[in-house]
Amino acid sequence: MSNSKLRQRIVRHSASRGQDSPDVWGIYEPDTGSIQYICADPVTKKAALIDVVWNFDPKPYRVSTESMDQVLDLVRENGLTVEWVLDTHPHADHVMASAHLKERTGAPNAIGSKVNEIAAIWEEIYNLPGIFDPARDFDRLFSEGETFRIGELEMRVMLSPGHTLGSITYVCGDAAFTHDTLMQPDVGTSRADFPGGDTGQLWDSIQVIFSLPAQTRLFVGHDYGTEDRDEPMWEATVAEHKATNRHVKDGTRREDWIKRRDERDATLPLPDRILAALQINLRGGRLPEVEDDGRAYLKLPVNRF
Repeated sequence: MSNSKLRQRIVRHSASRGQDSPDVWGIYEPDTGSIQYICADPVTKKAALIDVVWNFDPKPYRVSTESMDQVLDLVRENGLTVEWVLDTHPHADHVMASAHLKERTGAPNAIGSKVNEIAAIWEEIYNLPGIFDPARDFDRLFSEGETFRIGELEMRVMLSPGHTLGSITYVCGDAAFTHDTLMQPDVGTSRADFPGGDTGQLWDSIQVIFSLPAQTRLFVGHDYGTEDRDEPMWEATVAEHKATNRHVKDGTRREDWIKRRDERDATLPLPDRILAALQINLRGGRLPEVEDDGRAYLKLPVNRF
């Protein structure tokens, strides 16, 4: 894609629609096509930060903070107070900013409780038994159906497995943060071939998301543009997805989608950041402890994938 808009940091505000409807800012991170979110109560100005990126360059293995800095600048510019630092799952394609945002805002950080099962899978892959401790690195591990508040707004947790076995969706009024389940309607759906992923579970999770009210705003985790669209997008309603999503619109048969998704996933390369990202993200976005030379090191399996 030649257009420069896919290589720019873009911010869009999706305004509250009234009572029980949050303000949402989406911040596009171009290196990984990730969308970071601020979800805020327009009355109290309390906010949650969702899936914010700690920038990681896989060539020199160098981290930097420009994405989280941009998110925190938006928080300040809009007079918001951060109450929660949230992630929907341990990301494979970017490094999460969770631990650093917790330190910088004082807000608790959280993720889904099934992160413990994901950690067990990756401890075996890295041959590092017992290395991950989500209860140590996250303040809350949310289960299906749990609720918490952002100011006067209620946020509800829905378990949405498939992309990973522990992915969760956050629902706040007429906004739902659906992470790596759906892509934009003109793209379709997300992959389900990572360790612990399951195509059938992903289909079922999408159907639960589609059971939300028709005008619910669905905010997806990634966008990479299309042959016909060279500007990133990340918001569409349940009704728009059900009418036009190229993979799972109304009338799509489960077995047809599973076959199509599995065939597509078999052609996709491993993300270039995954083996570093999971080793950091399953620590809540912390690097391993520094060694006697003052530097942190990652362990990477050779010929595993």
